[in-house]
Amino acid sequence: MSQTIDVTLIGKAGCHLCDEARVVVNAVLGDFRAQNTGVARHVQVNLVEHDILFDEVLAAKYQDEIPVLLINGKVHNYWRIDPERLRGALDDLANWKL
Repeated sequence: MSQTIDVTLIGKAGCHLCDEARVVVNAVLGDFRAQNTGVARHVQVNLVEHDILFDEVLAAKYQDEIPVLLINGKVHNYWRIDPERLRGALDDLANWKL
């Protein structure tokens, strides 16, 4: 059975916290994908990034909180992304739908 987890990173160009968050998110997702794909189990993780400089709605909503990380449309974290907390949330979602 296949399932999808949607991860959205909201930030802006020139934001050092956003750059740090991107590194953390990509590292965690890379490890998670490596451990959750294959014949016996398949979890698809989609990562989308949005820049508040190009989206007035997101800018109005999140301008003081970037970077913001959403998982399946719900705020998971903002400012600093904790890799262990992110991995735990992904693992919980993957195990919940088994």
